Amino acid sequence: MARKAPGKAHRKGLSFMQVSAMFRDEDVSREWITEQRWPQGPHCPHCGSFNVQAGIKHKTMTHRCRDCEGKPMFTVRTGTVMEGSKLKYRAWAVGIYLFTVNLKGISSMQLHRELEIGQKAAWFMLHRLRLAFEEDAALFGGPVEADETHIGGRRKNKSNAKRKALAEAGAGRGAVDMTPVAGVKDRETNRVRAKVVEATDAPTLQGFVRDSAAPGATLYTDEAAAYRGMPEYRHETVNHGASEYARGDVTVNGMEAFWSMVKRGQQGIYHKMSPKHLSRYLHEYAGRHNVRNADTIDQMAGMVAGMAGKRLRYRELIADNGLDSGARG
Repeated sequence: MARKAPGKAHRKGLSFMQVSAMFRDEDVSREWITEQRWPQGPHCPHCGSFNVQAGIKHKTMTHRCRDCEGKPMFTVRTGTVMEGSKLKYRAWAVGIYLFTVNLKGISSMQLHRELEIGQKAAWFMLHRLRLAFEEDAALFGGPVEADETHIGGRRKNKSNAKRKALAEAGAGRGAVDMTPVAGVKDRETNRVRAKVVEATDAPTLQGFVRDSAAPGATLYTDEAAAYRGMPEYRHETVNHGASEYARGDVTVNGMEAFWSMVKRGQQGIYHKMSPKHLSRYLHEYAGRHNVRNADTIDQMAGMVAGMAGKRLRYRELIADNGLDSGARG
């Protein structure tokens, strides 16, 4: 009998023993991924045509498009985040399961042990799976909670030398070497959206809210001055400075609970989320939050579907963009 997730009695989970039996070998794993990738049958990832030849005689390719010029060959990996990967389909299928059910995240060190693959391969897989969660979402209709926070190392965890240097540089008690992030939660759909932002000033945060919430929506925030002056919303606030965290429906506790999950994952699982890759970690936590009411197998199938049309190359992942790469988590 399928295991049910705590607090989500309506949804069906999958035990690791069930998953082991389900993906018992490479062939059944490839078939499952193929069914999720092509539920209506194989089609060309280049032109979308269903006029394809299957079972071609080739060492690595499985299909050929009859309509494209040059009749290119492809596999179920082509045109997805799996493209170019040498990992077996069974590793991908079980990896998707582990990524889905570990609510606070799973480190590349643990994944490499569980899948018996290299740590760098596991780290690369995790970033590819995070990319699968990215989506172009419509504006939230509200009511919407909006909040911001900072992600990064704590001042108290820095060495004495670094703390002394910060003090000599005139750094105050606020966030240091931390990255600002902003998020919104739509109470109607219970969906969350989060992103890295340049600053927590009014132009930045208000721009983020306007890109996320439809005009006319009810907007709940804390008392931060950056949120003042948005007449297109029915704006209500709670005063955290006066220890007010809820006043009837007026609260941002939903977003704060989301930030708490992200920070517990940072501290307990990944230990470090570098600024360079932080946006992908936010996609991971938002994506997992947004599908948490679905059955585990449906969450996994949705992730395979989300892989389509996306590509992440290793050289792009490790490219120097002036930020710390932090290839750990």
